[in-house]
Amino acid sequence: MDLKSLGWKFLNKETFGYGERANYVNSPHVIAMVGLPARGKTYIAKKLSRYLNWIGINTKVFNLGEYRRHATTAYKSHEFFRQDNEEAMAIRTNCAIKALEDVCKWLNSGGEVAVFDATNSTKERRKMIRSIVVDKMGYKLFFVESICDDPRIIEQNIMEVKISSPDYKNMNTEAALKDFLLRIEHYQEKYQPLDEVEENVLSYMKIFNTGERIVVNRHEGHIQSRIVYYLMNIHITPRTIYFTRHGESDHNIRGLIGGDSDLSQRGVQYAKVLANYIKDQHIDGLRVWTSWLKRTIQTVADVPAPQERWKALNEIDAGICEEMSYAEISKKYPDEFKARDQNKYVYRYPRGESYEDLVARLEPVIMELERQGNVLVVSHQAVLRCLLAYFLDKTSDELPYLQVPLHTVIKLTPVAYGCKVEHIKLPIEAVDTHRPKPEDCPVCV
Repeated sequence: MDLKSLGWKFLNKETFGYGERANYVNSPHVIAMVGLPARGKTYIAKKLSRYLNWIGINTKVFNLGEYRRHATTAYKSHEFFRQDNEEAMAIRTNCAIKALEDVCKWLNSGGEVAVFDATNSTKERRKMIRSIVVDKMGYKLFFVESICDDPRIIEQNIMEVKISSPDYKNMNTEAALKDFLLRIEHYQEKYQPLDEVEENVLSYMKIFNTGERIVVNRHEGHIQSRIVYYLMNIHITPRTIYFTRHGESDHNIRGLIGGDSDLSQRGVQYAKVLANYIKDQHIDGLRVWTSWLKRTIQTVADVPAPQERWKALNEIDAGICEEMSYAEISKKYPDEFKARDQNKYVYRYPRGESYEDLVARLEPVIMELERQGNVLVVSHQAVLRCLLAYFLDKTSDELPYLQVPLHTVIKLTPVAYGCKVEHIKLPIEAVDTHRPKPEDCPVCV
């Protein structure tokens, strides 16, 4: 067996810049959610999918509620979920089988991780899933159960997400809340949490009250380890994350990439305006993170908050192209310049980094951001593109071209299943360093 069939990443000449995407998955995986309604299963499923796609693992969520809504006429009431409603139970079972068939088709056609987002709240249903996924298809299976007995969390989830679902489009808030609580009661009648004795052969993870306690059983391999690590770090505490690039630098004015230059005169002005903006926001418990490079440290000199330096937040390493302009690179290294335009995400600068390398370097930053409250991250264009791609669920094709202008604060507020984003342009002029996707590149268009 050759190394490539084992998933090794190969690069072309001198390991410079034309590499294939890394392959992390040798066997397709199904992640099956477990738990009563309003326990954050869909929240976990969507975040997990976003994270895995961001690190390069092709992941898709299959939500059983969407299959049920497609299979039946407009939702009428909680009666559909009664355990003695045989007709409805048959529809729900058929929907589950159809969803699992689609999961297997998608994995068989090149998908790597499928997240089956459903209650899967009985041993019988989990047994059926295992018979299809493991026994029939030979895939890996990992259950993730969300258990919550905190009424505040449950009520918050219902009010933020459930009553605005398509099921309650024509119902007022009070009626929708009452109906959904009755729906939960129907599930509770037959709900069987993952049994640590009878279901000990299963690979699973139990999350209690959004992370107060974690139980892991028989997790297998690299992917499941990554999933456990990630889910141990996420939380639902309300917070705001602020991103901004350093103030305009001397290198920015000269059109040079990389390096460790000082702020320009306008960059120094931006640092003062940024500090005043942050003071005016009165952000509770704010922490400030910068790279190790002078221009980011100078930018937060007057920000009154605890500061941390992260080497992981340093700008992408341009290797032999450091402190050159794009015009100089195109003249001195025309093949490299062309290759980067053809596939900017995986292209690696000679003796430098690619965006794909940068994502791997930034994974610990993402993990810590998920654990933190309010944070101001002052970093660099390529770095902030990677971080924004994670929070805004952007593809690897979109990531290298995200707009991150100088002297602009990007405010991210996590909401239900995503992030609200605002761009606040502060009143200090700066050069435009954005280089759009080339129109004359057949691969890039």
